[in-house]
Amino acid sequence: MQTLAQLTDDKLVQSYANGNHDAFDVLLQRHQGRLLSYITQQCNNAQLAEDIFQETFVKAIITIKNGNYTENGKFANWIFRIARNLVIDHFRRESSECTVSTDDDNFDILNRKELGGDTIEDELVELQIRDDIRRLIKALPFSQRQVLVMRYYRNLSFKEIAEKTGVSINTALGRMRYAILNLRRMAQESDIALTH
Repeated sequence: MQTLAQLTDDKLVQSYANGNHDAFDVLLQRHQGRLLSYITQQCNNAQLAEDIFQETFVKAIITIKNGNYTENGKFANWIFRIARNLVIDHFRRESSECTVSTDDDNFDILNRKELGGDTIEDELVELQIRDDIRRLIKALPFSQRQVLVMRYYRNLSFKEIAEKTGVSINTALGRMRYAILNLRRMAQESDIALTH
């Protein structure tokens, strides 16, 4: 019988889709060096590259687990395409946030809500949202809450989270995915808005 390391990417994807989490760890180890180098080269920012790298694998996990992976024999191309699209999306978002059209005569660059201070109502809504989010996070299972807090409040990478919790990167990514899905579900069930 072949060891996981001897399997092709497609066989590893198939094995992971069938519940073998170790198969995804092998895929991650096989492609992480080249993929992270590629993203870093595109971004020219190590922290941003790490975030996009992690987002790439979260997206891959979700796609495979939902049964939507169809790239037979081309896993490397597929994962690089996801990363490339995420890099493009990031820079599009960044440039659209900094763009102001000078064609619009009605646009007053100085009369923008984001340039003014928040109103008391805005601050109260923001406080309420934070309280709601804290309550929802406390309702998560411990393992999901732990990963979410380490990622968003302590700003640790998934690699650091995996090391600190003694699990694989794949398990840490999976726990984060379930934490986000559970937060969304609980917010919807409780009719709680997570943004204003």
